[in-house]
Parts: sequence; structure tokens; C-alpha cells
Amino acid sequence: MDELGFHHTLHRPGTVLDVGAHEGAFALPFAALPASRVLAFEPLPAAFDRLRAAFGDPLPAHVELRREALGDRDGEALLTLPVLDGVPQEQWASTAKSYGALGEARVAEQRITVPLRRLDGFGLRDLTAVKLDAEGAEYEVLRGARETLLRCRPVLSVEIEERHRPGSTWAVPAYLDALGYDTFWEHWDEWRPMAEFDRGAMHRASPNPAVFEASDPYVFVFYALPRERAEAMLARLREAAGSGGARAPPR
Repeated sequence: MDELGFHHTLHRPGTVLDVGAHEGAFALPFAALPASRVLAFEPLPAAFDRLRAAFGDPLPAHVELRREALGDRDGEALLTLPVLDGVPQEQWASTAKSYGALGEARVAEQRITVPLRRLDGFGLRDLTAVKLDAEGAEYEVLRGARETLLRCRPVLSVEIEERHRPGSTWAVPAYLDALGYDTFWEHWDEWRPMAEFDRGAMHRASPNPAVFEASDPYVFVFYALPRERAEAMLARLREAAGSGGARAPPR
């Protein structure tokens, strides 16, 4: 089951959050889920323009797009975009790291000041799902969402990569654990707890955008479920996987 299948299977009516929406690979199908409201954040100006264009004009009433980054404070942040051989690598843009220390002649940096917000400042009360892809800033995004996570208990899919932030595959699940979430990883339709994750075998990748090296498999998407409902949700995910596809959400 892929990340979209996870959200499709566990969908409940309410607000679905897309952090790091880029061009809308998740935000667009999220908007098609029944009784959903989509709140999408994309701080990179060029990507945000393409995201806005992908939804057409006028913007659907149940979709809100924000050219902001999320974090653990309100203000501004420096977004660093690596440029490889003159080509911007948008999927590596991060508010949590820079690329100058790599000493890679082929990699330059473009730095952009972007607005930064805390999710808790939005006062959401119907958040049911979160997709988070922040290139190393996941911990700060979740810190800024603490009150919302405790109040709404959404399910989460989080891309966490040691190549972007060493120690993050320990720190992020530990933070979520303190909020009453159990974190899992999935491979070939097997859902396993974080304690069984072998980082040496399944999570090795180069931190350099000029070097395309990774373990096979390379597992970097993790799933967090509210502990009070985790057993029932896992049963639904396993049932959907066993039937060959994601369960259709209720209408």
C-alpha cells in the first residue's frame, strides 16, 4: 500500500492537511475524497504557482492553499534550495538544512525567505489526516502542531530521512509517542512497529543531491496512528492490503 492508499483507507470527513504540497500530487486526490476540506502548504514560490494552477480557476471552495512553511514558531524562515548543475532540485528544498557543507562543486544554493506559521495558530478542530514532507523539518512542524494533534487525533504519514536530519527517525517517533501515537512502517503490505525498523538495511541514502545512492529497499515514509484507535486502524489497513487495494472511504 502506498501513502495515498493509507489516507484513502483511513479517510474520515474533515480537514486533510498537506505539508509540502509541491505541485499537488497529494492535495489534488485529497480534494476528491468525500466530505474533505484540504489545507495545503507549499512555501517554494515556483512550486506554489504550479500548485495553484493545477486546481484551476476558481479555486474549489473546499481547498485552501497557503504559500507558507510550517514550524514551531510564527515569523519567517530561510528556505534553502539546492541547484545541481544549474537545475533547481525543488524536492530537496528545506528550512532545516543547507548544502554548502557538502563541498560539492556541482551543487549551488538558492536561499529564499518564506513566511513561517505554527499549525496550532489555525485553531483547527476537524483535522482528520496529515501528510508531512518537510525535508528535515518534521520535528519542528509537529512541535508547532502539538495542541492540534492532541485535540483532533488525526492519522499521519510522515516522510523522515536521516540524510536530511541525522537522528530524525528516532526523534520524530519519540515525540509522537509522547503525544499518544504509535508509529509504523510498511513494506510489501506488512505493517510493523518502529522498534523493528532496521535503519542500516532499509534506510541508507546519500545526503548529496549530486549522488544518487540508496539502500534497496529504501523506506522513508512512516505512519502514525492515535494509540487509542491504532489496533482497529491497522486491521483496516491489513484488510485493504489483503483485498488488493485501498478500501473505499465511506460516503
